[in-house]
Amino acid sequence: MEEKVLHKSKNGMAMLLLSLLLYAAAIAATITGALWGLSENGPQSPTGIALFAIGLIWLLFGWILFCGLVVLSPQEAVVLTLFGKYIGTLKEEGFYWVNPFCSALNPAAETKLKQSGDVDGTSGSSRFNLSVNTQNMQLSGSRANRKISLKIMTLNNSRQKINDCLGNPIEIAIAVMWQVTDTAKAVFNVDNYKEYLSLQCDSALRNIVRLYPYDVSENVDTTGDGLADEGSLRGSSEVVAKRIREEIQGKVEQAGLEIVEARITYLAYAPEIAAAMLQRQQASAVIDARKMIVDGAVGMVEMALSRLSEKEIVDLDEERKAAMVSNLLVVLCSNRDAQPVVNSGTLY
Repeated sequence: MEEKVLHKSKNGMAMLLLSLLLYAAAIAATITGALWGLSENGPQSPTGIALFAIGLIWLLFGWILFCGLVVLSPQEAVVLTLFGKYIGTLKEEGFYWVNPFCSALNPAAETKLKQSGDVDGTSGSSRFNLSVNTQNMQLSGSRANRKISLKIMTLNNSRQKINDCLGNPIEIAIAVMWQVTDTAKAVFNVDNYKEYLSLQCDSALRNIVRLYPYDVSENVDTTGDGLADEGSLRGSSEVVAKRIREEIQGKVEQAGLEIVEARITYLAYAPEIAAAMLQRQQASAVIDARKMIVDGAVGMVEMALSRLSEKEIVDLDEERKAAMVSNLLVVLCSNRDAQPVVNSGTLY
C-alpha cells in the first residue's frame, strides 16, 4: 500500500459559512412555506408547500455537510477512505472540507502505550501497559480521534529479564524515539502499529542482548566476525543501542515507521545474582589493584638494589639481598603502615 497525499484547497471555512447560510435559508423557507400554506390562498398553494418541504428536508439532512469539516494541526494527518476504498491522506495543517461520507481510519486511536504524549495515567498488568480510554471509544466515529500524529514520540518499554551471552540473567530497558512516516502502511499493513512497534522493540532487544556479555569477557565474539572482542553491554552501550535501532527499523519498515533513536535506560544484573556478581566485581578489582601494587613494588626494589650497587654504598651478599627484598616487599605491599625495627649496630 502506497501513501497518496491529497493536496486539497483549504475550503473548510467557506463551506462552514455556506452551510450556516443554507441552514438559515432553510429555516426561513420552512417558516414562510408554513405561513403561505395557512394563508388565505389555502393549503393548496403549491409555492408554500414546496418551500416548506425543501426547508424541512434541508433541516433534517443538511447537518451532513458539517461532517465533512476537518481541522488539522501541524504534524497531524488523516487517512481517508470512501466506502472501503483508500482515497488519500491529508497532511498539511489547515481547515478542510472533504466528502462527508469519507471515513477516517486510525486503528491505534484508542491504544495507550507507556510513551510520551500517549499516557493517560492508567496502570495495567499488561507488559506493554496497554489500556483503553472509554471516552475515546465512545467518540470513535469522529475524525478528531482518528488523527495520526506525525511527531517524534518516545516509547519506554518495561524492564525485561534477559540472559546475556554467558547465561547471566540481567534486567534491561530501552527508550525508542519513533515517528510515522507512511500513514497508509501504518494503517493498512498492520493491525495496530503501536502494538506492533512495542512487540518488535521487545523482540529486537532480546535478539541483540543475547549476543553480548554484561561485562567484558574473554573469548566472546559479539560482532559475528569469528574473532574475540571486548564488546559488552556495560562498556559498549552506544554500539548496542545502534544495533537495537537497526534491528527494530528492519522490522517496522513495512509498518511505515521510522526509528529515530534507541537508548538503554536501565541495565543491571537480575536480583537473584546481583550480590554474587558484586562480590565477583569486588574480587576482580582487588586482584587488579594488588597486581598493580606488586608490579610497582618489584620495580622499586629493583631500582633500590641497582642504585646501591652503582653507588657502591654497601656490598650485600645474596642472603642479605634476599632479606632486603623481602623487607621492602612487605613494606611496599602491606595494607597498613609498616613499623620497622631499626638496627643501630653492625650490619652482621
